[in-house]
This record gives sequence, C-alpha cells and structure tokens, in this order.
Amino acid sequence: IIIAHRLSTVRNADCIFVLDHGELREAGRHDELADGDGIYASLWRVQTGVRAPVTAHNGHSV
Repeated sequence: IIIAHRLSTVRNADCIFVLDHGELREAGRHDELADGDGIYASLWRVQTGVRAPVTAHNGHSV
C-alpha cells in the first residue's frame, strides 16, 4: 500500500484508489484514470501541466 499526493509516485501501481474526504471515488490503472474526466485526471493535469483539450461547438477538439 502506498499513500501519495504526488501522482507520479503511484503511476505504475497495479490499481490506484482515489479517496475524497475518506470516501472511495475512483479506482483503476493510471492510463484509465488519467484518460477519464474524474478527480485523478484533473489532478494529473495540474501536476503535469497538461491542459485538458478544448472542444469546439462541433464536438471536435481544437
């Protein structure tokens, strides 16, 4: 078991559990969670400086 605030520490874990105020909110592998739109993905973008893609009105990323 690893408890970390820096997500790069748990990036290669078999399973990552995301807790929010003591409650389980998400679980999965890094690639699954980082590609989603949940808490983990949001934190990953902040910590890595990667911005979320902006979607145009026609549904395409810009």
